[in-house]
Amino acid sequence: MGAAGMERRIFLGLAAAGALTGCGRFRDSRANPRNWFSGRRARRSQEAAASADEPVNPLIPKRGEDEEGGIFSGRRRRDAPYEGTPVAVVSAFELKPVSGGGLVAVEGLTLRQGAYDVRLIPEDPDGQPVGGVLRYELRAVQPEDTPQGPERTREVLAAAFVSNKVLNATTEIRVRGAQNERVIRR
Repeated sequence: MGAAGMERRIFLGLAAAGALTGCGRFRDSRANPRNWFSGRRARRSQEAAASADEPVNPLIPKRGEDEEGGIFSGRRRRDAPYEGTPVAVVSAFELKPVSGGGLVAVEGLTLRQGAYDVRLIPEDPDGQPVGGVLRYELRAVQPEDTPQGPERTREVLAAAFVSNKVLNATTEIRVRGAQNERVIRR
């Protein structure tokens, strides 16, 4: 390798270092495609708007940032209402003993394929038995524009933990679907 090759490498190295120093500005600029659809202004303007008196930790998201398109904006909002509807049929139901209580495991059958976000919703908001009866409803978010399909493709599963304290006050557990109800007596 001659002197020309060495000069070329030094020049390319310096050019690359100079280009990388400008990356910080590019990240916050409007030319960066990642900033095009966020609906927020560049992060530098947010930092400038923050008062100089309060300390700012860039690793802790600001309140409301998740809802505005932060890194967790794709996740389901916790305060959004659950849109599930009762599953058509409760096909199987059992109480499995686990450490500290029991697991109410339920299998259901929806009318159509594509059900998701399946939940066992207690009818009592506190999850306590009323008159010795612990009642649940099997619900799922069920799209209306999907085919019916065979039964195997419409099966859904859900479970809920019940503590020993609640089980001791329970004589009967009921799980209701849209068309039927299953019961376990203890």
